[in-house]
Amino acid sequence: MLTFREFGVQYLESLCRIIGNLDLNRFERFVDALLAAYDNNRTIFVMGNGGSAATASHFACDINKGCGYGLPRKFRMLCLNDSIPTLLALSNDIGYESVFVEQLKVFLQPGDTVVAFSGSGNSPNVLEAVSYASGQGAFTIGITGYEGGKLAALVHLDLIVPSNDMQKIEDIHVILCHMAMQAIRSRLGVEKSC
Repeated sequence: MLTFREFGVQYLESLCRIIGNLDLNRFERFVDALLAAYDNNRTIFVMGNGGSAATASHFACDINKGCGYGLPRKFRMLCLNDSIPTLLALSNDIGYESVFVEQLKVFLQPGDTVVAFSGSGNSPNVLEAVSYASGQGAFTIGITGYEGGKLAALVHLDLIVPSNDMQKIEDIHVILCHMAMQAIRSRLGVEKSC
């Protein structure tokens, strides 16, 4: 039986191997898409379920708070899973598969960007929202794991963590978000520490 220390070493070594296999060209396109939305004064919508919901919320917080210090314009990133009353009302009255798309029907404009976090890439409510967003002229991004699921085929840009371990996929999703935030801060010359 492994000690907890040995388990920790194995976990971190595995995480490092997965990180080493990330497609950084796609990561660059991801950051470019976020900056294009900023440059064009567009809104970025993020969403997810479960751990992916937490990642989406965390990402919106980091971008909105950390990427605008001292700049005349700020990022506009909205997390569609942050309003519990809205999620519950839509889920109860329409259905859980529509909790994200119904919000996009209210707020989405052509040229906006939609970022969907889904470890499996198969969450029905995410797929419905992304399909709608693409049809309305939004740029869509899927951040997934495994093989990308159905989401990879629906989005303009798929960023797949090459792993079959959900927790490691979610770990690396947060790392990708922090990398994107710091890359944006560097590009825009934001110096104040977060």
